[in-house]
Amino acid sequence: MKWLTLISFIFLLSSARSRNLQRTARDADHKSPIAHRFNDLKEETFKAVCMITFAQYLQRCSYEGLSKLVKDVVDLAHKCVANEDAPDCSKSLPSIVLDEICQVDKLRDSYGDMADCCDKADPERNQCFLSFKVQQPDFIPPYQRPAADVICNEYKDHRVQLLGHFIYSVARRNPFLHAPMILGLAAEYENALKSCCPQSDVGACLDEKVWQLSVIKEKAKKTDMKQQHGCGILNNYGERTFKANHLARMSQKYPNAPFAELVQMVHEVKNVYKECCDGDMVECADDWAELVTSFCSKEGVFSSKVKPCCELPAVERTKCIMEADFDDKPANLPSLAEKYLEDKEVCKSYEANHDAFLSEFVYDYSRGHPEYSTQLILRVTKGYETLMDKCCKTDNPAECRGNAVEELNKHIKETEDLVKTNCELFNTHGQAEFLKKILFRYVGKMPQVSTDTLLEIGKKMTAVASKCCNLPEQKRMACSEGYLSIIIEDMCKKQKSTPINDQVSQCCNELYSYRRPCFTAMGVDTKYVPPPFDPMMFNFDEKMCNAPPAEREAEQLKLLINLIKRKPQMTEEQLKTITAGFTAMTDKCCKQSDVDSCFGEE
Repeated sequence: MKWLTLISFIFLLSSARSRNLQRTARDADHKSPIAHRFNDLKEETFKAVCMITFAQYLQRCSYEGLSKLVKDVVDLAHKCVANEDAPDCSKSLPSIVLDEICQVDKLRDSYGDMADCCDKADPERNQCFLSFKVQQPDFIPPYQRPAADVICNEYKDHRVQLLGHFIYSVARRNPFLHAPMILGLAAEYENALKSCCPQSDVGACLDEKVWQLSVIKEKAKKTDMKQQHGCGILNNYGERTFKANHLARMSQKYPNAPFAELVQMVHEVKNVYKECCDGDMVECADDWAELVTSFCSKEGVFSSKVKPCCELPAVERTKCIMEADFDDKPANLPSLAEKYLEDKEVCKSYEANHDAFLSEFVYDYSRGHPEYSTQLILRVTKGYETLMDKCCKTDNPAECRGNAVEELNKHIKETEDLVKTNCELFNTHGQAEFLKKILFRYVGKMPQVSTDTLLEIGKKMTAVASKCCNLPEQKRMACSEGYLSIIIEDMCKKQKSTPINDQVSQCCNELYSYRRPCFTAMGVDTKYVPPPFDPMMFNFDEKMCNAPPAEREAEQLKLLINLIKRKPQMTEEQLKTITAGFTAMTDKCCKQSDVDSCFGEE
């Protein structure tokens, strides 16, 4: 933790140009936060962001029901713009929103224990409401895109209501997705309608623009998951880890930007992210817009790839910048070995300003390695810090650092080998075989986990392989380890409330960047004692033959998991033999007239 603790302090720049200081001064000039934000965002965007906020907290409420809450807040905003001294105008925006929620009629009938949050004082009240957000709300039916002619007529006659419904449907299904991304999706949706509605075949036009429902849903879900993970890093590991991770990522994406500019930008991103993670989507949207305006005023300093984004309307910029390609790597990058290993004065620099020195190491290392995951970069940095702490205390630091490259390369080799092995397995043997291999690896590590949950974890890991192993090789590692970190974070969250075993607990207590290698290296849980044999765990009947393919495959995989749970020490070869026997038995019995009798005999 030491390097993560120290690395953070350099982000706290005291420059008079700091946007954070400007914001503090600006906020002091406003008696009414709601009037200030309303004036900044203007009425249409303010309404949209209020709808996002309410839809993410009250995921079961109808559009019409939430529209009444939005109207109440907008009416208050108008009152406060006219007179900042009016009642309730000095309240913070989160308090205004939560007060509205707590006045909802029969809140407990729809949301149960969430109603108890209203008894708490702020900010605990807000944290309580956040804990009731449902990441994958199965109580919301799948969204159905109306017919093309209906959409276009609605857009022509009721534009605000159509876009409001779109924003509402995205927000309630993605309760952690930050407001600027939802606004960006809505703007992209509107641009498609503007372009396609004059066409003779509107549906075909929308499809050509890849605006099928599945694509909208995929974009929203992916970003929602990543942003929730970012909030998890900030909340669970603190600002230090969040900033270190973002410095690595932004140095990869903007390798031509000066170090000081990136450090300042990372600090500002953390401030805005905190607002977004707290569910304060009005301030989140407003401050992101301000941050993006600042970024675009220096677009040439940061990247050659973002110019088209900065020319877009304000509401579309954030999403475009986030999705923009990495800038081209500079040709004249400094030699890392010369600067950080061979320089005779390196220990003096390291000891004189340890925090700034390590931060610059992250910057230099990251901009030279856009193909690495940020988690790997943080592991290399920790390895470098450990080496420097040891060697700078010796009589001959240069000799001590003699095998530094070899030591640091161990982290790189472990990660590269894992990605290569998994992608070769996936691309050679396919999804079904890959899933079986993953289950074989992980059931033994945590056999205490329920069969259904283990199957779910295996499917998530297989989905990562499907997504990442089809990318160009230089993008596979960042993709794979990024998504695996999200899966592991979810497992560790469950581990807190329902402990699995000692080794899972140990890995969940590791540094953020070391969790994935810890889970990879984890062996079979030797302390696990299988429960008494239960024949129902291996129940063979005609459903094994007659069920739909997906259901049949799921049942077979559950049998596989239960088999490994019975004998977690078995080898992969033994499992192959048993699996082959099971397949032969199934093929044989499913051809018989009396399937149950055949299974019984076999």
